[in-house]
Amino acid sequence: MLGFYWMQGRPPHSTAGWACVVGLVVAVWLSPASAAELDDAQKLFYSGTYAECIDVCQKAIEGNAWAEGWRLVKIRSELTTGKYAEALKTYEATAAVYRTSIPLRLLGYEVLRANDRPKDADQLLRNIQELAARDPWRYTDAANRVAIGRTLLLAGADARQVLELFYDRAKKDSPTAAEPYFASGDLAIEKQDFALAAEAFAEAAKRRPEDPDVHLGLARAYSDDAEKASDALAKALELNPQHIESLLFQVDNAIDAEEYERAESILKEVFKVNAKHARAWAYRAVLAHLTGEYEKEESHRKLALATWATNPEVDHVLGQKLSQKYRFAEGATYQRQALALSPTYRPAKVQLCQDLLRLGQEDEGWRLAAEVFEEDKYNVLAYNLSTLHDNLAKFRALENDDFIVRMDEREAQLYGPRVLELLGRAKKTLAEKYDVELSDKIIVEIFPQQKDFAIRTFGLPGGAGFLGVCFGGVITANSPASQGATPSNWEAVLWHEFCHVVTLNKTRNRMPRWLSEGISVYEERQENASWGQRMTPKYREMVLDDEATPVSQLSGAFLKPKSAVHLQFAYYQSSMVVEYLVGRYGLPAVQRTLDDLGEGIAINQALARHTEPIKKLDEDFASWFKEQAEQLAPGVDLERPELEGRIDLKAIAEWNKEHPKNFWGLILEGQALIAAKKWEQAKRPLEEAVQLYPDYDGAESPYALLAAIHRELGETQGERSVLEKLASLDADAADARLRLVELTAEEQDWKAVTEHAAAMLAINPLVAAPHRHLARAAEALSERKAAIDANHALLLLQPLDRAEIHFRLAGLLRDEGKFDDAKRQVIEALEQAPRYLAAHRLLLEITRATAKKPPASEDQ
Repeated sequence: MLGFYWMQGRPPHSTAGWACVVGLVVAVWLSPASAAELDDAQKLFYSGTYAECIDVCQKAIEGNAWAEGWRLVKIRSELTTGKYAEALKTYEATAAVYRTSIPLRLLGYEVLRANDRPKDADQLLRNIQELAARDPWRYTDAANRVAIGRTLLLAGADARQVLELFYDRAKKDSPTAAEPYFASGDLAIEKQDFALAAEAFAEAAKRRPEDPDVHLGLARAYSDDAEKASDALAKALELNPQHIESLLFQVDNAIDAEEYERAESILKEVFKVNAKHARAWAYRAVLAHLTGEYEKEESHRKLALATWATNPEVDHVLGQKLSQKYRFAEGATYQRQALALSPTYRPAKVQLCQDLLRLGQEDEGWRLAAEVFEEDKYNVLAYNLSTLHDNLAKFRALENDDFIVRMDEREAQLYGPRVLELLGRAKKTLAEKYDVELSDKIIVEIFPQQKDFAIRTFGLPGGAGFLGVCFGGVITANSPASQGATPSNWEAVLWHEFCHVVTLNKTRNRMPRWLSEGISVYEERQENASWGQRMTPKYREMVLDDEATPVSQLSGAFLKPKSAVHLQFAYYQSSMVVEYLVGRYGLPAVQRTLDDLGEGIAINQALARHTEPIKKLDEDFASWFKEQAEQLAPGVDLERPELEGRIDLKAIAEWNKEHPKNFWGLILEGQALIAAKKWEQAKRPLEEAVQLYPDYDGAESPYALLAAIHRELGETQGERSVLEKLASLDADAADARLRLVELTAEEQDWKAVTEHAAAMLAINPLVAAPHRHLARAAEALSERKAAIDANHALLLLQPLDRAEIHFRLAGLLRDEGKFDDAKRQVIEALEQAPRYLAAHRLLLEITRATAKKPPASEDQ
């Protein structure tokens, strides 16, 4: 139990480095005039007029204004502007007078650390706890409750108890105070509860709208809403254009978007305010690393540590940003350095845990996850990872010389061997193509539950829309079971992700996201024409409307896309950049560019060395991309007609006479005729649509509509023909593949059955029909092993006709001479259906055969 008796519980332990924001408080009575003057000084601080704020406060102090608030505002202004020695002097003079002020001493904690006195800072935390324990009656107002709560969190107290006993009580007792909501928001963000953080900061903003820190808190909380985050950040900078934390938030985003020049420009603005800011120098070190300037990286790191030599946040920020760029080895090194400076610095421990798991160093990674969870039961990431570890323990591992594949037990039996075969083929094709030698085994984990995939991949639930992620030597993927009724082709997903393994290893994880994704999508298309992405009417429209992103800015298109369509377009455009480069300069130019990236050369410089300068590349690619868009269904009218949604056959037909080359008008007419059950008449507009745009495979595909017509009219060959065309265009066309399996089975075209069933299993191996037809086809083709495997798979799917499948397996195994296995299967069949006469006969036959079989010798 906390309250004012926490000293009787477990001793506090340091969690130095957690940034605290101390609410300003006027601790004693002030006249209205002096209160107004102090309020004006506070406004100067909020607006970023720091020099004037310091001057006003100093004059008030010299004029014997004895309110503590003047000193607090002055100290914060001095800290903000890098006047750390002056802040220390002001703090020490104030502390000598205000001997019982907890908000002052919590601010002093920051001052002492900024002056490289971390041990004294930690002692100050203990002093605060002693003050609060000795005279609890003094500290019941909102500002003191929050200050005590923040102190306890820094000392390692239970977060939930701090929230309930300090922050929530402060809200109840002082409903107009902003600071309890501010503190709750900070705590929620630390625990990665962004929804709760947004609520807390919204309440703080109602009470203190002039404080830019509040609006920055909202921007941080809106992690999944780019528009709201941008608006909140803009508000913070409107209130204070020199607000360092908001400027650094922009720097962080610019680095993510690979806008390195912009990030450097913003950092210059930060240094105008505070030339000593540790995190700003850490970001500058990040930029130096990302641009291959490693000597500058170390120089900037030293400057970041100049005012506090053991500040763990510096290395943590450096490592975290590098890990976000998939440079996990470098990131892990920095986290270890942070922990060497401060072994209890939990953010570094959490990040190191994730880095190690992504590097495949699993024993240490899982140990760290358990350690963090033991230390902090409310750490969401550690809790999620601990739960996931238990779930992964139930997975089955499939292993060969090149891969370790972990899957759900049932799924491993159903299609695990196909996963290994596909990955082996991908390695042979892509590693040879890009001249990469992979010496370590690649870890692949396939999750039947999307939340487990998200936790393994991102540390938190979410990540909807991601099918797979590659970290270099580790691949995580969603299985078809996690994707609902319309799963994506898992073979295409794994091929895409393994291509990342190749390119990330070739570049030592030093490549921009757009190029990594672009090569993977490009290589999908090279392997299978139905994989990857192609130009669509929507993409054509976006290209011709100048919505394509310049090559030099492509990674930013992945960061905060306007919509899901824009994100998919970013993948497609990136692949087309690769196609352009390969077509114009050859694959060796791309390979040499990747080699340069591995040496630390910046992407624009590498491209310039092997293709053309980035400015010219932006221009030339844009022209070429528009040509590709214009070549989509040339001469075809792809404007959507105003008639869309209507089924007035006459109106649609008349409109089509006036617009004979409008693709959508023909689709509408075909749909209207189908609705009217005029099957034969519906063929004409749909066949015309196919002739106009033969490669369209979208939701309103004329092939799917024509297949429905042929099926209704009993035209089996026509139905099969259009479905085969649709399946060749769309690797995810599950319905088409299933119907093709049925049609080819009826025709006893067993090779075609095998082809279509196998293609269906690449989409969804968790449905029974393709396994059943594979078994029939294999038997018909005298491929007993394939038939045995297919029937075993069927049994895993809990079919209704289990007795029949056991019986068929028994016969196949008998023909293979595996009499013991055959006997077990036929007994299973009889357990399911005791009166199954054919099974009784087969059991008798097997029993006689085994009776005649000579016993195995001891030597055997």
